[in-house]
This record gives sequence, C-alpha cells and structure tokens, in this order.
Amino acid sequence: MKKTNYQELISEIKALIEGIPYPIANYANVSATIWKAMDDINWVGFYLIDNNKLILGPFQGNPACVSIEIGKGVCGSAVARKRSLIVPDVHDFPGHIACDTDSRSEIVIPMIKNGKTIGVLDIDSPLLDRFDVNDRVNLEEIVKILLKNI
Repeated sequence: MKKTNYQELISEIKALIEGIPYPIANYANVSATIWKAMDDINWVGFYLIDNNKLILGPFQGNPACVSIEIGKGVCGSAVARKRSLIVPDVHDFPGHIACDTDSRSEIVIPMIKNGKTIGVLDIDSPLLDRFDVNDRVNLEEIVKILLKNI
C-alpha cells in the first residue's frame, strides 16, 4: 500500500476549490481528487444532511445507499457522535450498512460548519485496516478547507 502524499493532495484541492462558490462542484472535485490520489479505496464521497437524514451527494465508485438515518451505520454514527470514525473491519461495526459488499474498512469525517453538522466525507476500502490516524488528521484538514469554500 502506497502512502498518500497529503501535502500534494491538499495543495491540489485548495487550487481546485478556493474561491469557487458552487458547493456541489466543490464536493465533486474533492471526491474526484481524493479518488485519484488514494490507493486501495473503492468508494469516496459525501453524504449531506437533508430533513435529518444523510442523503447521497457527489462521489466516486459504485452506486451507493441513497439515504442513511442519523445514528445508523458508520456515517450516521459519526454524525451522532460529532467525531471522525476509523473502522478497521466494517463487519465488526454494530449496525454497519453494507452498500458495497467489497468494502472492509472505512473512515468517516463529519463536516461541521458554524456548529452544525451538514454532512460527512466517507471513504471505503476493500482492505482491512486501511485507514490510520495520519489519514484522519489529513482528511479532517481537507474537510476544513472544503467547509471554507461552501
């Protein structure tokens, strides 16, 4: 597994979205840029809160679940807990929602703007234990940059 060059990824994301006033375009470009930069992932994208549910937003990968209840699955749990979650083996996560049966590990970063959770960045991998603290810290930084530009 090759390590992601997060400095390069963050610079590329900043160049793509800074000053761009279109949230959906920014979500799309961030998911595409992460997809291109990270090895051993099979899905990356956003779920956005609408009517107190997470609704599928821009992503890269196979078709995904359209709606996730807050508090359910890894994404909904990250929203309920208001913190990032790294799940080494999704089959060990109580209530995991299997949108893609090939996914084995997952990282979810909540997007909190002005104290309000507006969605999550979700990344899945077909490998066990794919994500670590370095991924979390850098993906949280990417979310901060994104939140300044939506």
